[in-house]
Amino acid sequence: MQAILDNWPLLIDGLVVTIEISIYVIVFGTLIGLVGGLSLLYGGSVLRGLFRAYVDIIRGLPLLVTIFLIFYGIPAVGIPMDKFPAAVLALSFFAGGHMSEIIRGAVGSIPKGQMDAAASIGLTFFPRLRYVILPQAIRRIVPPWVNLCVELIKGTSLVSLVSITDLLLSAQQILERTAQPIPFYILTAAIYFVLCYSMATLGGRLEKRFAYYD
Repeated sequence: MQAILDNWPLLIDGLVVTIEISIYVIVFGTLIGLVGGLSLLYGGSVLRGLFRAYVDIIRGLPLLVTIFLIFYGIPAVGIPMDKFPAAVLALSFFAGGHMSEIIRGAVGSIPKGQMDAAASIGLTFFPRLRYVILPQAIRRIVPPWVNLCVELIKGTSLVSLVSITDLLLSAQQILERTAQPIPFYILTAAIYFVLCYSMATLGGRLEKRFAYYD
């Protein structure tokens, strides 16, 4: 217990980094997914092809490989990038690819007659999406979006492999000094559980907020 109290500030620092990365990745991944999903449905042939290739490639790669490709690949072509934004970029690309499919599936499941009805009352394309299609689709987006967010929070632990001092790497640095792996790994697992459970709880509330009965 004393070892935990003595090293608590380092764990807190790592936890802050994990939370920061999670927030950035969830926000950026959702935005990329929104653009990607709508482009897959309504974009021109070139745009659809580009996003289809992006989504298929990202969904076919392990997250760790994506992190390594971005982390080492961008500097290799002469573009300087610090490790924190590189990790955020890699995770955001990964999240965006999966989120694009979530958006595409949810929006595509809305009956075509809804879009036609919105057009019949004079709404142009973007107002149709904003006021008619997306409010219905969001009810179907929330559950898989929450699951993706939980997976992304857990996935942030992989950034420790590129020397970012997140929660996991902080715990590893502490246990190397204290030679007490079990207490710190248990504590780290408990913290990850709290983060993921909090996200799942928030998602449950969002599901109730957007719930409807047929």
